Amino acid sequence: MYFCTQNPFNAPLGACDASPCEELSTLNCQLSTPFLMAIVKIVKGLKPKFGKHCYLADGAVIIGEVELGDDVTIWPCAVLRGDVHYIKVGNRSNIQDNSCVHTLNGKAPVEIGEDVTVGHSVTLHGCTILDGALIGMGATVLDHAVIGRGAIVAAGALVLSNTHVGDGELWGGVPAKFIKKVNPEQAQALNKTYAAHYIEYSDWYRASDRDPANTQNVLNGEDYL
Repeated sequence: MYFCTQNPFNAPLGACDASPCEELSTLNCQLSTPFLMAIVKIVKGLKPKFGKHCYLADGAVIIGEVELGDDVTIWPCAVLRGDVHYIKVGNRSNIQDNSCVHTLNGKAPVEIGEDVTVGHSVTLHGCTILDGALIGMGATVLDHAVIGRGAIVAAGALVLSNTHVGDGELWGGVPAKFIKKVNPEQAQALNKTYAAHYIEYSDWYRASDRDPANTQNVLNGEDYL
């Protein structure tokens, strides 16, 4: 596998038997066919940082002052935009498909702890998610809110600014309200299991990505071979 010299992160673009090309438009380059990959972008000199064994799925976007711990997985079309404050994601956490993570300009970063699961199409804005929490699909958590250890935010919930969800609490609704207390140790252990599953899933995708033939850009079903 060769690396494109035009890529500032020196990230692999795919398997190729030829030497790395000097121009991305070189017709002889086997990589001239567009592959859908994650986008990693420096903004204002702020460069994302990655721990060990992170996985960035096709279409994921990582921008600016974003720091990922070890075994973090970012899934298709999730966006982490650290342009006006920092975003930090702890070890073994996952940000699932179509989720958006952004910050409040100079006032509220996003801090996500370890073993956190952020479900599909979640919006996190300027908030703190502590270890082992689970944010359900389609939920929104707003500026300065804190989600406690092993807590659960139900699917579709809206957690308003400055809300504090306690350890091991279940909140849901619009706006989100306290529903019940669960055993925080049991909840955190369950959520850690979910997080571990996503590390396993990422290994499936890594194995697939080793062969570029497994990923094709198609316009319709008839184009798929």
